[in-house]
Amino acid sequence: MLVISQKVGDIIKLGSDITVKVIDIKGGKVRLGIDAPKSVNIERVQNKQDPDNKDQSEK
Repeated sequence: MLVISQKVGDIIKLGSDITVKVIDIKGGKVRLGIDAPKSVNIERVQNKQDPDNKDQSEK
């Protein structure tokens, strides 16, 4: 896994036809813009537990 630090406005190219742009960073959340051909499946996978909203069973 490649881990990089980016600033708002920075762009990452994946191959020749996929672009990821850092749109905004606020309160620990990052907004990304992804430009890719329709043939590329982009899937959002979330953690089961939001680190900012601890599981109620932990109290």
